[in-house]
Order: sequence, then structure tokens, then C-alpha cells
Amino acid sequence: MEAIEVSVIVPALDEAENLSPLLLEIVKVFEGLPHSYEVIFVDDGSTDETPQVLKTLALEHPVLRSVAHTRTCGQSAALATGFRIARGEILISMDGDQQNDPADIPAFLEALTADIDCVGGVRTVRQDDWNRKLSSMLANRFRDWITGDQVSDAGCTFRSIRRSVLDEIPIFDGMHRFLPTLLRIQGYRVVEIPINHRPRTRGHSKYGINDRLWRGIRDCFAIRWYRARAIEADRIRHD
Repeated sequence: MEAIEVSVIVPALDEAENLSPLLLEIVKVFEGLPHSYEVIFVDDGSTDETPQVLKTLALEHPVLRSVAHTRTCGQSAALATGFRIARGEILISMDGDQQNDPADIPAFLEALTADIDCVGGVRTVRQDDWNRKLSSMLANRFRDWITGDQVSDAGCTFRSIRRSVLDEIPIFDGMHRFLPTLLRIQGYRVVEIPINHRPRTRGHSKYGINDRLWRGIRDCFAIRWYRARAIEADRIRHD
């Protein structure tokens, strides 16, 4: 089996209209890169035509792999599934709604230098309604205050990560919002880069304000507890 350098992981919940154009954009980007790659779509219990679309796309694009949850488990679970089955040494996570721009992938790879373990995206110009912008702003400020960690855009899941640093990261509902902080707690180095953010043109958001704000605020206290008790990865012996 051919070695894979980069795995692009895309959670998808009822995103049938977005899957084909997003995949085509990703493929086009990698045509200009020297890396071998795969694209993994994780169907998080979709009830639209997402399963059928993925089957068709897999026949047309050998780089595509897909896996499906039997029920909707949430974005963190979908990412964890993608992390688990990915074959690449570098993982790129991004949303399936086309608001993340695949043209930013080269910047993520370039920023992931030898001394960096994770690169997080910062949506400097948000293409969302005021409700989503406000909830994200409040959650980010509260999150930084409680956890003691500064993350400019915790709600952005467009990231590049070294697969090797995920071994000690706990998996839980809401993990995707706190991944940069969890990595820093483990002693890994995380940096941020500005990225393009596009308006949604197809479908609508499936993870609502309650998922982004109130649950995230509750989870901040759990991260604070974890930070006080975690053991850094470089202190853990692997036999």
C-alpha cells in the first residue's frame, strides 16, 4: 500500500450539495503539491443524500475514503473517527460546508515546520450572521479566561496536525473546540495563521448555537480541571 503523507478529514452532516464541489477543490489544490494524500469524509449520521453522493464520488476519485456513523454523534466524534482511520502523518481537518477554503491548505502545510505540532486557522473576516459571530466571540473570551489559554478562533476546525501528537489527547464531545489547548497542555507547540472564510451558499448549519456556546462554556471548566492534573507527553514512557 502506498504511503500517504497528508490526510484531509472532513466531517459531514447532511452536506450532500457541498461534497462534490469541495472534493474537486481539494483535489485541484493537491495537484500543485508534491505530497501524497487522501481525503476522508466522515458521514455523521446524515439523513439526506450524503451516503449516495459519497458512494458515487468514491468511484470517480480513488483518493476519497468515506466512513459513516450509524447515528449523529457530533463534530468531535466525526473528527476522532477520521483521526483514527487516517493513514497520513499530517492531518488536515476542515468543515464540509465549503466555508473553509481548500486554497489555504498549502499555507497550513508550510506553517507546520519541524518545531510545530499544530497549526490553527483564524477566520479574520467571518462570513456568518451576527448570531454566530456573537456566540463565537463570547465563547472565545470566556474560554480563554477559564482555561488560561489564548486561542484566537477556537471554533475554527480548519487545522493541520501531526498525527503523532494525538496519542495522549482525550476524546470527548466538544474536543474539537479545545484541541489546541489540549495539545499545549501536553507540551506541544501550536501556532495560528489567518485564513479565508467564505459564505455558506448551500444548505444550513447543523451544529446550532447551543452546541457552540452553552455546551462550550460548560466544557471550559472540565478543561480547567484537566489542565491542573494532566501529565505532559514528554514525561510519558512508551515501551
